[in-house]
Amino acid sequence: MYGIRPELLDEFPEQYYCLEDYEKVAAKWCPGCGDHAVLGNIQKLCRDEQLNPAKTVFVSGIGCSSRFPHYMKTYGFHGLHGRAFPVASGIKWRRPDLNVFVITGDGDCCSIGAGAWIHAIRYNIDMTVMLFNNEIYGLTKNQTSPTSRIGTVSSTTPLGSVLPPIHPIQTTLGVSNVSFVAQTVDWNPPHLYATLKAAYKHKGFSFIHILQRCPKFQSGLVDQYTGNKENLYLLTGNDGVELSDSMKASFKNKVEHNANDIYAARTLAEQPDRIYLGVFYRNPEARRYDEYGASNLGFTVDQKISALNKELDKFAV
Repeated sequence: MYGIRPELLDEFPEQYYCLEDYEKVAAKWCPGCGDHAVLGNIQKLCRDEQLNPAKTVFVSGIGCSSRFPHYMKTYGFHGLHGRAFPVASGIKWRRPDLNVFVITGDGDCCSIGAGAWIHAIRYNIDMTVMLFNNEIYGLTKNQTSPTSRIGTVSSTTPLGSVLPPIHPIQTTLGVSNVSFVAQTVDWNPPHLYATLKAAYKHKGFSFIHILQRCPKFQSGLVDQYTGNKENLYLLTGNDGVELSDSMKASFKNKVEHNANDIYAARTLAEQPDRIYLGVFYRNPEARRYDEYGASNLGFTVDQKISALNKELDKFAV
């Protein structure tokens, strides 16, 4: 290459991925939907971390948010309702070299998928999980979801919801072997991006609760979220979320928090009237089930047959 010193060539990567390498088709979410912000920041994260599209997979269940894999120029699996976690766990179990992301919604995760969600937390398999929570079933047109607050008027609760909602942060922190729990919002792109990056860097089940706007069915809630900065609190401390000084200064309320203290994290989670942004808890030492699943990936065909016969011999009579 004329004009460039040979010793500098080692600094140039053989392949560099641009945003266009992750952008597929135009997303078909409603204008103003918070899903657009998450999609853009995920594509930016993939670019900044230089994730090989051929070794990156997005897994989803059913719902508005679960259309996500269709908009990424990577591998994807649009699964059944509530079954994103088993699919993603199986992928990472046998292909530990892949970057695995899970997209799920408040109905998909907290209702029909609740059983799979609980065990996925406990298994702590290395994947980045994004729960989009707009407190309503949007794809099926305005039914109360498990996270809908009391009084929510919908097609299934025309007089208002009467049951208290599930709080995803509280629930996740209550499961044994929990590894990483964070919360962010779609309308603050810098914090959203920094949280996604911290979750991706964590090795284990990284759970991000994303408060997400639905201007179609939850316009009042959107106004309450974005118009009231008094109940927004930025968690600061050893959480791995890297924000600029100007970004930190934009928050009126800040709380110093030790992200290694699960009891302190649970105390914060028990205050649903406040929105805490940041990492509630992280434990890089939590056991990871996927570390036991790829022991025979390098086996030849003969070795696999031998291992299979050895197991079958146990049942010989």
